[in-house]
Amino acid sequence: MNAAAPKRQPARKTKEGPLRRGWTTGACATAAAKAAFQALLTGDFPDQVAIRLPRGETPSFAINRTARGEDWALASVIKDAGDDPDVTHMAEIVATLRRGAEGGGVRFKAGAGVGTVTRAGLSIPPGEPAINPVPRRMMTEAIEEVAAALRAAPDADIEISVPGGEELAQKTWNPRLGIVGGLSILGTTGIVVPFSCSAWIHSIHSGIDVARAAGLDHVAGATGNTSEAAVRERHGLHDIALLDMGDFAGGLLKYLRAHPVAKLTLAGGFAKMTKLAQGALDLHSSRSQVDRAFLAELARAAGAGEPLLQSIQSANTAAEALTLAEREGLPLAALVAEQARTAAKAVLGAAPVAVNVLIVDREGRALAETGHG
Repeated sequence: MNAAAPKRQPARKTKEGPLRRGWTTGACATAAAKAAFQALLTGDFPDQVAIRLPRGETPSFAINRTARGEDWALASVIKDAGDDPDVTHMAEIVATLRRGAEGGGVRFKAGAGVGTVTRAGLSIPPGEPAINPVPRRMMTEAIEEVAAALRAAPDADIEISVPGGEELAQKTWNPRLGIVGGLSILGTTGIVVPFSCSAWIHSIHSGIDVARAAGLDHVAGATGNTSEAAVRERHGLHDIALLDMGDFAGGLLKYLRAHPVAKLTLAGGFAKMTKLAQGALDLHSSRSQVDRAFLAELARAAGAGEPLLQSIQSANTAAEALTLAEREGLPLAALVAEQARTAAKAVLGAAPVAVNVLIVDREGRALAETGHG
């Protein structure tokens, strides 16, 4: 199971300089579990606990809350996502530890606010807590470390919970991926790199995996809610066929190249699809721009006269260029859609994926659609 990406939140204000890194929910869960297991064995909680991340870093985490009973111990860590706009920033990650059956090793349970996997296609099978493989390994290694130091058996039942996690999960891909009841415990490195968007791209991959496991032959990547609603209505697609591509056309196309689905629809507004037509695979405004000269060349190839070409090149926005072309009866949206399909097929290479591009306006009305080919 890969990350269930959050919808991006407004960026927090930061001081000038490099953006501050943060910690994944998996790293925080590991620290909480290690502290709770130590208390379960010794009766004492540490104020801070160091863990080893997959790449060898050994950060320390402050323990936020503790509690202990006759056969259990609880510790929590407040997640600090650094300067990344993460919906789980400042969430409390809670680990409750109990001694496990002798020789049983480490077992995991989803507590309140942590989801359960219900659909095939993820790296965690249905029925299991939505705790990713790397955090599971990190927690297991932490338990083994404490057990070795205290000469105890590394057998523990770990319950991870996140207060308010069920509500936070509605802002992620989890409901669409079939992860019910809360958040996923995530992380492959333990570190959140601000604005790396790796979680979003991983969620696109997970969405494709779930669609393939469900036997779907048609998926759609949409740049936003309006285009997603349009493609859902137009093609009658199931929710799990709808991939929140956002700006990451490259992340979707490259994964489909290796994990093909028979039919793909790419849906978005005119400006975003123009960037794709130009060959851009990251459609964010800070990383790619509409080239009006490119639009003018498309118009020239379609027989546009010099006055219109000059108007398109000097247009203030892509929308203005489109309006100018439409006034002259030039199907610029259709030209862009065809070129975007060509660009997408170039990325897909020989993968057996038929591509359709749908361009919509701000109200979700279709401006152009290529059909699959």
